Amino acid sequence: MAGLTHFDAEGQAHMVDVSDKPVTARVAVAEGFVRMTPETLAAITGGEAKKGDVLGVARLAGIMGAKKTSDLIPLCHPLPITKVALELEPVESLPGIRIVATVKTGGQTGVEMEALTAVSTAALTVYDMVKAVDKSMEITGIRLLLKEGGKSGRYEAQG
Repeated sequence: MAGLTHFDAEGQAHMVDVSDKPVTARVAVAEGFVRMTPETLAAITGGEAKKGDVLGVARLAGIMGAKKTSDLIPLCHPLPITKVALELEPVESLPGIRIVATVKTGGQTGVEMEALTAVSTAALTVYDMVKAVDKSMEITGIRLLLKEGGKSGRYEAQG
């Protein structure tokens, strides 16, 4: 289990002790997509979804998801999040919605999981709000785009 910090010497899962790590500025950016029919995308962008403002509600859901990450992922530390921002962009060529989440903290561990959770929660909310007209939607491509801060430094996804 060398290199996997969430396992102890006996291979048991545990929460990593970050108490000796310095507090540093940290940021993570993640993205994901919700593919749908062109008609569903038109209903969202035209404000015709029966449940209301799909992108606005999904944005709030993503923020809430980031804040609840340590409640959902068993070994995540609760963090003092200083910023959560979500961009939900209609992409006609997909067709669907591109979701980008940016999360910041000043802490002893990174916010990658919070950014990924924000994207996932926002994507699930988009699905929930328009599933009555398009059950074939696909949530796809959720990944970390950027991570800065901490001992491991900067990571930026290729492509």
